[in-house]
Amino acid sequence: LCFAGDARVRGQTGVLSERRGSYPFIDSRLLNNTTLSGEIGTKKKVKRLLSFQRYFHASRLLRGIVPQASLYLLDEDYLGQARHMLSKVGMWDFDIFLFDRLTNGNSLVTLLCHLFNVHGLIHHFQLDMVTLHRFLVMVQEDYHSQNPYHNAVHAADVTQAMHCYLREPKLANFLTPLDIMLGLLAAAAHDVDHPGVNQPFLIKTNHHLASLYQNVSVLENHHWRSTIGMLRESRLLAHLPKEVTQDIERQLGSLILATDINRQNEFLIRLKSHLDNQDLRLEDAQDRHFMLQIALKCADICNPCRLWDLSKQWSERVCEEFYRQGDLEQKFKLEISPLCNQQKDTIPSIQIGFMTYIVEPLFERWAQFTGDTPLSENMLNHLRRNKAKWRSLLHKQHSSSRSNDHSGQVTGSQEQTLNEE
Repeated sequence: LCFAGDARVRGQTGVLSERRGSYPFIDSRLLNNTTLSGEIGTKKKVKRLLSFQRYFHASRLLRGIVPQASLYLLDEDYLGQARHMLSKVGMWDFDIFLFDRLTNGNSLVTLLCHLFNVHGLIHHFQLDMVTLHRFLVMVQEDYHSQNPYHNAVHAADVTQAMHCYLREPKLANFLTPLDIMLGLLAAAAHDVDHPGVNQPFLIKTNHHLASLYQNVSVLENHHWRSTIGMLRESRLLAHLPKEVTQDIERQLGSLILATDINRQNEFLIRLKSHLDNQDLRLEDAQDRHFMLQIALKCADICNPCRLWDLSKQWSERVCEEFYRQGDLEQKFKLEISPLCNQQKDTIPSIQIGFMTYIVEPLFERWAQFTGDTPLSENMLNHLRRNKAKWRSLLHKQHSSSRSNDHSGQVTGSQEQTLNEE
């Protein structure tokens, strides 16, 4: 499968080719070329196109791509503010957008280096700091900065949330250094090389990744394989016994694959069963791993549980990414995917549905597991307040729409209200 997928990519000579009885083939070059953020350099296009080959331990040097060092062009004032923020990295109101600006777009690298140090992982696993930094730069660079949502800032946000969850007493009392390292690494790399479109899009456009992973957890498999490739290429864990590195790679895969939203009910049913039967034994590595999966799932979709100003930014970003996919589907005469039609799917309606059917059930069970800690109560309170705000905005949209139907135009006061919101 792997080599067949590799050959298939090499065999594509055009951006778009018609096939009888199938949708047009749209590969990653098309996705990059049609983003609204402008043209990407040739080097980066090649890097994105071939990044899945990292699983085969392909050398960047042989591919003619030299990794760029991360530049910290910051004055002391900015560095001081970033350091001050890191001292409060365990607080739920941590502003990852501000932190990313203070670190000159290096929030993921800076955050992970700090957390590895805070949790004693560098000493415990005898990691080389230069090698760790090189690996983290590789991960950060493999996120697509042109994606409004699935980018390195999202990865940093998920990692910060994961750090908060790892400190919950019910979990923290049982975690080993390996559990903590796996949780942080999986959070940091869970969406690496995300193309900015979802799995159904990749399947209906006959993307090479969909064929490679046989239409099953396509993106999640790609994120995992890319992560393993970068771990091997960086040799971050090369000094550890082979059986240990193999176990780390396997567990990373299990964690990242758990973020597939199509498996949401599977994990919720299993969690509910454990909680109802009170049979979770966190002394058992298998049960700890399951709760790490749940923690990562929570971290991945925790945006509605953040402060309104942060939550609203994330909501707007994810919907912008949806709308871009919808525009792309419309351009190539494909059926527009659910939630991707900007004319029909409004941000408030998307967010209310997401909170109701995906976020609330998971976080209510998480709060049941943690025992209604201050963090869990805080998250649920934010979730309820944010949902109420989106309902209010949706109501105003409907009122404005009805008014437009009668008058044919938006009144000055309505326009001012919409602009203020």
